[in-house]
Order: sequence, then C-alpha cells, then structure tokens
Amino acid sequence: MNRRDLLRSALGLIAWPAAAKDLPTDFAPVVPGRPLQFPDDEGSHPEFRTEWWYVTGWLDGNAAPLGFQVTFFRTRPHPETPNPSRFNPRHILIAHAAISDPGHGRLRHESRSARAGFGLAQAAIGATNVWIDAWQLRSEQGHYSALIDAREYTLALDFEPTQAPLLQGENGFSRKGPDPASASYYYSLPHLRVRGRIRIESKSRDVTGSAWFDHEWSSQIMDTQAVGWDWVGLNMDDGAAIMAFKMRRRDGGTHWAGATLRDAAGVTRILAPREIAWETQRLWRSPRSGASYPVATQLRLGESRLDLAPLMDDQESDTRLSTGAFYWEGAVTAASNGQRVGRGYLELTGYVKPLSF
Repeated sequence: MNRRDLLRSALGLIAWPAAAKDLPTDFAPVVPGRPLQFPDDEGSHPEFRTEWWYVTGWLDGNAAPLGFQVTFFRTRPHPETPNPSRFNPRHILIAHAAISDPGHGRLRHESRSARAGFGLAQAAIGATNVWIDAWQLRSEQGHYSALIDAREYTLALDFEPTQAPLLQGENGFSRKGPDPASASYYYSLPHLRVRGRIRIESKSRDVTGSAWFDHEWSSQIMDTQAVGWDWVGLNMDDGAAIMAFKMRRRDGGTHWAGATLRDAAGVTRILAPREIAWETQRLWRSPRSGASYPVATQLRLGESRLDLAPLMDDQESDTRLSTGAFYWEGAVTAASNGQRVGRGYLELTGYVKPLSF
C-alpha cells in the first residue's frame, strides 16, 4: 500500500456515510441500553467504524504552565474489499500529539499514521494499548501512560485516575443529534493526576499536572445538518468535572447539544439541549487556514455561566496529511464572575470546511 492509498484510507475517518441508512451492514450500530463494562471496554472495538482515545491536560513545574494533547484514532476503511491479502488494510491507526507553549507562540504539533499489523501499529482489545511505532498510549492495572517522541518534543507521562469513569449521555450512550442513530459510546476519566518528563527541543524537565481522558467509539456520529462541533472538558478546581458540546449547523447555530456535570460529591447531572448555550466572546483568525475560531466563549449550563479563555490564541492543528482537516484544539481556563474555577481543553472543528463524520 503506497502513501497515497494510506492517506485515502485514513481520510475515511472523516468521510462517513451521511445517514444511518447508508451504513454498511458490517459496521456495528450504537444503540441505547448497552452497559459499558470496565476494564473490557477500555480497549479497541474493531466492529465499529471508528474510535479514539484522547488525553489532554495542563502541565506545571518550575516554569510557565503548558497544555498537551495525545490522541489515537482507529478507523476501518470503507468500502472494505474482499482482497484476502495480508497487505489489504483492515484498520488504520492515526495519532496526533501537541504541546501548547505560550513562550513559543503557536502549537507544536505532529502526527503519525499506519495500517494496523506488521509490527507497525495496533489497537488491542481489552485494556487500552494503542501504538504507532514508538508512539503509545496504554493502561496497566488501572494506570495509564503515554510516550510521544516527536522531532521538537518528547512526552513521557503517567496518569493516575482519581475518580470513577464519567459515563456521558445515557449511561454511556451519547447522542449527537435528533436522530438516535447519530450517537457514540462515550466515557471520560476526569482529574487524572499527571507525572512525568518532557523535552522541548534540547531542554528537559520534570512535570506534574492534571488531565482529562476520553474514549469514544461509533459507526455514525454526524448527520447531514451538522458541519462540525465545539467541545470542552473541564477539571474544576473544587473536584467537579464538566463535559459540554454542541453540533453546529451550516449557519453557525446549534443543531444539537449535550453536557454532563458531576459535582465534587460525585452527583451527576445530564443537561438537555435547551439548557446549554455557547456565546462567542472573541474570534481568532488563523493565518494558515483563514478560519475564524471562537477561542473565547461564554458557556451557559442551566443557571451557571462559565467564561472560557485560551492559554494562547494559536492552538490550531494542521492534520491534512492524516485526518484531512484543520481544527483548533487548545488549553483553556474557566472563570465565573471573574475568578478562575477550572482548567481544561476546548476543541473546535469544521470551521475551515464541513466535516462528514
């Protein structure tokens, strides 16, 4: 398989069928009522079209705070061919990693992609163990670790869970639109305790911090009315956790929205779409893609208001050689009445061109 074919298969990640009726019959559907099982559901689900494991967080130490992102995707090419050759790709693995460093002024981002097997890449069933060459994200006895050795930087981080999994939506069944077929299985691990070591160019240092872990798998997320999404995961300073998203229409309005709030005592509340609103406070225009991203936003969740502000404006990722898209993925703080109340990550997709998940 040459590089062009690999890229074409990888781009299947963002070229999903537009409606559930178009779904190939060999892709498993996402249906309500399926209970998530731990640790079995922490690994790969190869019967589904696509899947991702996603860790974002803030790193502290003896220098200014940094943001980081480590994401692994697994996708099944479509259409699959009956070619029995071992070289016929059954799954494509893609990884994105980035450091948000205000001192640098823009995102340090790299990506990797490879077909599964042949000692190149794999996403294991069972415990989380996904890797491409030397890049890896894995779990062992309830703890997670990531190793990313990129040109400009290295991340060698350990993550210790401090809270139980947070099931998104209806016990892990997360709807992404009015049609229940637009959905995923989705859980998070907020407030991961982070320890490790990083290298940026020639300088290395020990770091601590906090992180947010997402694991999501599906065969169909977006329907034809949605062009992209805004998403945020927040580790609140008092121990609470917040996840919120909206699926955007072509006119910029909200097609669907969802949010999960778990307070410091562990009480969880699922918000209805009507209880959620995103109000842009400030736009940043990318000099590369030309997209204007709402990097500063006020998020309304029921009666609460949170003001989201970026660690730095330029946190845009250019992943045209892996997933075929530009998107903004960055560290943000959350404030209420002018006081910081949390930190997390904001993701903004579909601002350059519509996605078609």
